[in-house]
Amino acid sequence: MQIMKAVRIHTYGGPEVLVHEEVPLPRPQNDEVLVRVRATAVNPVDWKIREGYLREMLPHSLPLIMGWDVSGVVEETGPGVTRFNAGDEVFSRPDLLRDGTYSEYVVIRETEVAFKPESIDHIHAAAIPLAGITAWKSLIEAAGLSAGQRVLIHGAAGGVGSYAVQLAKWQGAHVIATASEHNHDYLHGLGADEMIDYRSMPFEDTIRDVDAVFDTIGGDTQERSWQVLKKGGILVSIVAPPPEAMAAAHGCRQAFVFIQPDAAVLAKLAQLVDGGKL
Repeated sequence: MQIMKAVRIHTYGGPEVLVHEEVPLPRPQNDEVLVRVRATAVNPVDWKIREGYLREMLPHSLPLIMGWDVSGVVEETGPGVTRFNAGDEVFSRPDLLRDGTYSEYVVIRETEVAFKPESIDHIHAAAIPLAGITAWKSLIEAAGLSAGQRVLIHGAAGGVGSYAVQLAKWQGAHVIATASEHNHDYLHGLGADEMIDYRSMPFEDTIRDVDAVFDTIGGDTQERSWQVLKKGGILVSIVAPPPEAMAAAHGCRQAFVFIQPDAAVLAKLAQLVDGGKL
């Protein structure tokens, strides 16, 4: 039996439950590819799964290999695979219900894999899938953001927020970003038109009539965001579902985004990266 090294959890808990150990090397089945991992990334969903916060939503069988962002090279293809061959450089945000990417190899469904951007290395490519898909699904699909609209992005300097700023600007929107002051130059470089230091100024005191709010913070920030939306606007959250009753009371819409693997969106993101837009 061939083996590989991986980081797994055998029980839920803090960082101390992460175990670096040898495990059987997986083999690709029908419509799957075996990817040699060149780089992976760490996201908030990792620690939420590790600590058991998502066990009802994501009923895993333990032990479990952690990590769900990857860039690597196709090592082997299973029966039925048509888009990829051994040696192809790919990236993916695989299914959260399967073993992840803190490992030397990972088996992924062909439908969850896309060719990685040619213009960047594996380390940078591995930082794109989960955060990039989340930003795309939230702004491009859920909010339907279009040219000339105004969008308020909370937590704009974070992983998802940084992609959201760039995608909104690519769409031709006017981008308003909340972040601490030391991140304002960074956000301006990404394309933000206005920056608000949430530590010194309540955003609702200066912003009005935006078409969309993208909430990556939740809690009080989400609650105060209803005040800045125009009638018919939309509040999209990736933290907690915005209450439908609050949306109706303000004459607005709401959406909650929890992404699934999406190779088609990854392909579009790769094109934007290689085109210098992202």
